[in-house]
Amino acid sequence: MNDKTAEILGIDNLWFIEPAFANLYDPVFNNMLCDYEADEGRLLLDEEQDPLALAFHGVDGWVAGTFLFRNPTATLIEKFEKYPGEILQEDRDLWEEAVRDHFSNRLMAEVPPGPEDLNPARKKILVDLIGNIWGRGSGETCLDCCCGSGVGSLSLRELGYTPLSFDNDESLLVRGLSEKRLLPNETMWIDATVASRYIRPLPKGIAIMAGEINDFSQEMWERILNELFAITHESIITVGTEKEADIVKGWGNAAGNQVEITENTADPIYDRWVCVGKKG
Repeated sequence: MNDKTAEILGIDNLWFIEPAFANLYDPVFNNMLCDYEADEGRLLLDEEQDPLALAFHGVDGWVAGTFLFRNPTATLIEKFEKYPGEILQEDRDLWEEAVRDHFSNRLMAEVPPGPEDLNPARKKILVDLIGNIWGRGSGETCLDCCCGSGVGSLSLRELGYTPLSFDNDESLLVRGLSEKRLLPNETMWIDATVASRYIRPLPKGIAIMAGEINDFSQEMWERILNELFAITHESIITVGTEKEADIVKGWGNAAGNQVEITENTADPIYDRWVCVGKKG
């Protein structure tokens, strides 16, 4: 595997102290990295001189921790200053892409793909649906919330957007990555109910085939879609029934969005009802 994080740090290979992308916010890994026996260090800063990552070399090779979603402790910085080392600089967005790429490839190496679930006709339906609402993009990033195996991301890419895709089902992500509907540097294995831990506000986001929204799942979907409303200015959410669409509209309106519902007769099952939200 061509590890872009190792390339940026100028080393042959490394492993992260955090076991998965979802763990990157947790400060417990600062303590674990601080305990690593080392003889050399690398500190990576972003364009604002804020820490992005620390890597230490020891008997097990290079071990790194990254500060995309948490801050390093003073003790950890003091540890770096004790050893010979280098201070490097990289654009934050490029480092974040490289970290996503690293953990997506790691996921593919560790988790078997789920079954293929793509209906080939569905991509054109989604391209037409999203294109009719937003038109074509020019490379701007668009969230694909609860992306599954990636048909929404594939559709966004065809329309000229750059997807930023996330889901909590690792086997579906691996299926999408294996089929190249999802790309490693655009994909995160995270819990969508806390998406704002990992994602800065963006203009647009989709949640395709949200639901089923029922008594059992309603609280979970409310948390997920409230996160989507919070971190995007405009959103497209599709559900299977008018009742679900009315529920989504209520959540969006309560979150300060103006939500309009339309029926999509091109899809009889997955994306029949469309909620288009904009911040008021």
